[in-house]
Amino acid sequence: MINYWWVTRPKRRLNSIPETLAAIADTALNAEWQAQRGTHLSLEAALESAGIKRKGDRRDQTGGGARTYIAWLKSLGLIFEQDKTKKLMFTLAGEAILAGEPPVPILKEQVLKYQFPSSFSLSRGVAVNVRFKIRPFRFLLRLLSDSNVEYLSQEEIAKVVMVEAENETDACYKKVVDKLLLFRQKGEAALDKDFFEKYPSSKGLNKENPFGNLMDVANTIQNWLEYTQLAKRSEDDRAIRILPDKADEVRAILAETLKFIDRPAEHEVFQRKYGLDPKHKKDLRSLTEASTVTPKMLAEIKIKQAFIAESLKQPIGKITSDLIDKIAETVGAETRFVETTLMSLYPRGAIGSFMTEYFEMAFKGRDNALDFEKATAELFKTVFGFESRHVGAIGITPDVMILSDSEGYCGIIDNKAYSKYTISNDHHNRMVHNYIGGLQNYYDGKMPLAFFSYIAGGFGKSIDGQIDNIVKETGVHGSAVTVSGIIGMVEKHSIKTYSHARLRDLFSVDRQVMLGDLG
Repeated sequence: MINYWWVTRPKRRLNSIPETLAAIADTALNAEWQAQRGTHLSLEAALESAGIKRKGDRRDQTGGGARTYIAWLKSLGLIFEQDKTKKLMFTLAGEAILAGEPPVPILKEQVLKYQFPSSFSLSRGVAVNVRFKIRPFRFLLRLLSDSNVEYLSQEEIAKVVMVEAENETDACYKKVVDKLLLFRQKGEAALDKDFFEKYPSSKGLNKENPFGNLMDVANTIQNWLEYTQLAKRSEDDRAIRILPDKADEVRAILAETLKFIDRPAEHEVFQRKYGLDPKHKKDLRSLTEASTVTPKMLAEIKIKQAFIAESLKQPIGKITSDLIDKIAETVGAETRFVETTLMSLYPRGAIGSFMTEYFEMAFKGRDNALDFEKATAELFKTVFGFESRHVGAIGITPDVMILSDSEGYCGIIDNKAYSKYTISNDHHNRMVHNYIGGLQNYYDGKMPLAFFSYIAGGFGKSIDGQIDNIVKETGVHGSAVTVSGIIGMVEKHSIKTYSHARLRDLFSVDRQVMLGDLG
């Protein structure tokens, strides 16, 4: 029995969930799963072909790798085995991701609803100790919101939180906080002397690294929490903290009283309750009628799989002829059929799928800055309808320039892939003298410069004053926007379109743009 928090981890990050669901739709959906070695091997081959699972020789021919991925998706409430037919089915959350809905809001809910006990945690081969009755990720957010805690290292999660936090009572919470603070003072000397007797399953096989199992799980837990875009590890100490512009959202999450999902021992019942996407309160689907899988259905699944793979690499705002041709070539289908299928399934594209990758880009530092710049240029073109130019490669220039024909202005954007960016004296001078003062060196048009803006993972506390200093020196409005702010703008734009006049106003606030500014 596992006597600590445990999550399965064929992949330590959740980014490949959409592609994994697509592979299952192609090979294993509506098929019996238990003891069906042929189906297991087919899915394993599909996962390898899609680049999700590392290729191996699979000499044992048991399909164990595929079973691990199925367990991963079950643990997150995305699939289940139907009790009556023993066939694999998608939950509503799994269906929504496959249909091109933005995966982050859906998976954020699944992560925050993740609980012990669950159908997965009680399953054979897992068996997490029944002493745990807790939503681990909500508990972590509560700790991170506590001014006495504020941050959590991987080691603190592994050696204290995962073993001590067994329920959500105030008494248990206080015990964990006290143990954490003691651990910060004394290190491993603060742990119980019989630690590995109490938690025998936590001990790693490597004698030199007995906490290896716990540390591996803690790393995965941090990755999952980061995927929600509520918290992020800092570049300096690698401890995870709530993102400053998500503090209000986290408070709202913790203020909401949620009941535990009941009947965890009843697999289908539990999974269908757990697997509700944000648009549904109940799963009312009737799944008893068997459907005949036709060649057309299989072809459509292949097209879905190819589209999802593309949507994770680039922002897709609409179905274009280039995209149709690329997917037709990938799946070997007629162009007309691909076009009809894509227009039917994804008439508005799938911008949200790419925003997962865009969020990560904003924290990767200078080495991956070019991808961040190009993605920003593409977003302003694809989503907001600007003429957008990546000018960062020209010389001493900003990264991105946008032009609005409808409103007759241009704007410049500088990307900074850091979690706490501040405008140094050198960067101040570069913006004032080279980017704004030297506009004519990279732009020969007549549109006036309406604003400058910085986009980063996050900003230091002095950013408002630094923006204001540039505004006063140049007479040009400016702003700073976190990557969460840009994602929020994209989400709101999909519901109610921002005009270029409104966007100009947003980027001209002469301070950091806050989520409350988005309207």
